[in-house]
Amino acid sequence: MSTVVFIHGLWLHSTSWTPWQEFFEAAGYRTLAPEWPGTPDTVAAARTDPDSIADHGIDDVTQHYARIIEGLDEAPILIGHSFGGMISEKLLGLGHGAGAVAIDAAQIKGVLPLPLSALHSTLPVFRNPANRHRAVSLTAEQFRYSFGNTLPAEESDELHERWTIPAPGKPLFEAAAANFSLHSPAEVNTGNEDRGPLLLIAGGKDHTVPEVITRATAKQYRKSSAVTDLIQFADRGHSLTIDHGWREVAQTSLDWLNKQGLGAA
Repeated sequence: MSTVVFIHGLWLHSTSWTPWQEFFEAAGYRTLAPEWPGTPDTVAAARTDPDSIADHGIDDVTQHYARIIEGLDEAPILIGHSFGGMISEKLLGLGHGAGAVAIDAAQIKGVLPLPLSALHSTLPVFRNPANRHRAVSLTAEQFRYSFGNTLPAEESDELHERWTIPAPGKPLFEAAAANFSLHSPAEVNTGNEDRGPLLLIAGGKDHTVPEVITRATAKQYRKSSAVTDLIQFADRGHSLTIDHGWREVAQTSLDWLNKQGLGAA
């Protein structure tokens, strides 16, 4: 039985993957959705203990998931959203995955400076340099701009209340400085010829990771002969894994995995 490891991004708890886990388990996969290091097991506990979440960077999170994967019988399929998408790309490039789906993945080293909407989405973190070592929460209004801009306000606010937790600022600072750092943690082995297939999914109206970032990311893989595909959901924002349309994204991911020979059997 093939295993899928789900990796969440900033501001969402791992339990936000629960509908996806049920969907993929119904298709015959075994699933895991581990938390980032230091993050409590529930949304409520994470909100009351933000210090446990703070100061975890990209390498820290990547190594955390690599250790979990090393305990599995075989390399899993990786499905990540936002910074979880970047972590999935890093793990795949390092040989820790049979294949990966990176949904609205955070920018990797080599991608050009961020569009204004992405900068606005991350302003709650960047407005204070001390946030590099803190965990920062989003208000409902900030979440509506960064995640729920294509949704009715009521749905966005409900998702904010159900799934959001404080997020470490460190990964955002690391990604922002990636192109100025010789050994950036945001660097991905995009030239790996032996890696498994990769699907990049873009939300056409995403404010946090605009489509242009995903397309620029795809270009970083042009020197590798390994499969790299890109699918766009033109009218979707950064909430596409958790909002009312999540099932369409999950089905698209499942169909692509089957085409790559990465079915559940």
